[in-house]
Amino acid sequence: MSKHTTHGFHCLKGKSNHDMEDYVVSEFKKKDDSELGLFAIFDGHLGHDVAKYLQSHLFDNILKQHDFWTNMEDAIRRAYRSTDAEILDKAKVLGRGGSTAVTAILINSQKLVVGNVGDSRAVMCKNGVAEQLSVDHEPSTEKRLIESRGGFVSNLPGDVPRVDGQLAVARAFGDKSLKLHLSSDPDVKVVTIDDDTEFIILASDGIWKVMSNQEAVDAIKNIKDAQSAAKHLIEAAVSKKSKDDISCIVVRFR
Repeated sequence: MSKHTTHGFHCLKGKSNHDMEDYVVSEFKKKDDSELGLFAIFDGHLGHDVAKYLQSHLFDNILKQHDFWTNMEDAIRRAYRSTDAEILDKAKVLGRGGSTAVTAILINSQKLVVGNVGDSRAVMCKNGVAEQLSVDHEPSTEKRLIESRGGFVSNLPGDVPRVDGQLAVARAFGDKSLKLHLSSDPDVKVVTIDDDTEFIILASDGIWKVMSNQEAVDAIKNIKDAQSAAKHLIEAAVSKKSKDDISCIVVRFR
């Protein structure tokens, strides 16, 4: 593991009466002659089985793509789609639920490749300034895509926009009953880690519902220990009345 890169995570069950539905990956792994940091948040809905399946299988499926090293963005897109196909095939076992995903692959602490579906988010802090690396897939912004697939976006007073009146994210793994109208294609972004890059945050929407990207970065920028930083960020979100399950990973580069 790179002597300058540290990572830590923290999870907290929300106020709902169901089991925790967030799953996390936060580890370093050797592949070929490179050192990979593998970081992910999977925020399940209607059960935790799809999120748990992603925790066990998504990175394996990405890393075994034949063009992982030569065309990483395509490899990630293909692995997201094939993993979703596996999940849909296993719907009898995994149930009717689904999950968001945000994945970050750190290569030799020099390059970061982020993929996501749904509203779990990756944010980078560079010289104290927050930059969002993922894309929030919300029904209101993806209305045209959903309608082109034959679905609709509800917008009832007092509620958030929902795909077919049900799901509050516009892209997800699983959700077999909605899949005709719901994409699992990720947005993928590649960034260089340079001397100005301080840390990245990966977190489920329980943070982002109550804090802006910059507020999240400001809350932990002086906490050197990555695990303490992740825990502190969740506590800050709870103090701002977040009631959701929350998972958070912090990767520090200095």
